Amino acid sequence: MKFVMPGGTGQVGTVLKRALSAAGHDVVVLSRHPAGPGEVQWDGATQGPWAAEIDGCDVVVNLAGRSVNCRYTPANLRQMMESRVHSARVVGEAVAAAGKPPRLWLQMSTATVYAHRFDAANDEATGVVGGTEPDVPGYWGYSVDIAKAWERELESADTPHTRKVALRAAMVMSPDRKGVFDVLLRLARLGLGGPVAGGAQYVSWIHDRDFVRAVEFLVARDDIEGPVNLAAPGPLPQRAFMRALRAASGIPVGLPATRRMAELGAFVLRSDTELLLKSRRVVPGRLLEAGFAFEHPEWPQAADDLVRRLRGRAVG
Repeated sequence: MKFVMPGGTGQVGTVLKRALSAAGHDVVVLSRHPAGPGEVQWDGATQGPWAAEIDGCDVVVNLAGRSVNCRYTPANLRQMMESRVHSARVVGEAVAAAGKPPRLWLQMSTATVYAHRFDAANDEATGVVGGTEPDVPGYWGYSVDIAKAWERELESADTPHTRKVALRAAMVMSPDRKGVFDVLLRLARLGLGGPVAGGAQYVSWIHDRDFVRAVEFLVARDDIEGPVNLAAPGPLPQRAFMRALRAASGIPVGLPATRRMAELGAFVLRSDTELLLKSRRVVPGRLLEAGFAFEHPEWPQAADDLVRRLRGRAVG
């Protein structure tokens, strides 16, 4: 099959392209800065010659959007919104104009769309969409607005011959350099892998191989459309999450951090505390109902696997 992946040069795109290519699929990445075979120029906002790649392909996986690993300044938040909305819109236009449209459009979304909560897990049927929670920073609502606008472009695209799925993805954990797992492991090695602001906030995640398998599952299942949570069924509090990561990597101690310390650390790392403090308790209701079996449903075992692969890569 031919897969076209707008914005496929980041961590998630690298994971997916590597696996799909290894399985024998033809993968074309649309990039603002194409640098190698299989990469095609696009600007993420206007039509161009790149649209010919979508005409006749089997699956579009749109991963485009400015990284959320940044300071949430007004300018950066605006870029996050515009890059996601504009790219989804222009992909929809290309799909609509195709003489032979793809049979499936997988549009990246985010588990951040759900509310900051501790009491119950969010699945697709009963989950609470965020944006109006009390006692959280006001700009957290803008992150939810971004997710909703992203999905709205997918829903409103006039593509009657193309099945559409919004991938409400949790953090994808892979051993690749500069990925989220790599960053968390480096923090733990520095002794900073303890609970943050008490550590009761939930962390949702998905192992990279289960992410790839879930994408393949959705490609094969013609009966699934709309929002799908791509998250392991075992979200856990941040303090337990980091404790398991430290155990997997043989790190005995993780210093706790207050909210103020987390703010200072995020400032130094040019990131934002929402990534640390928002409770994302998300479960994959639709995947489980459809019969998808996770290879790595629980974090301690998944962390063991990721550390083992990372060490094997370093030795090799």
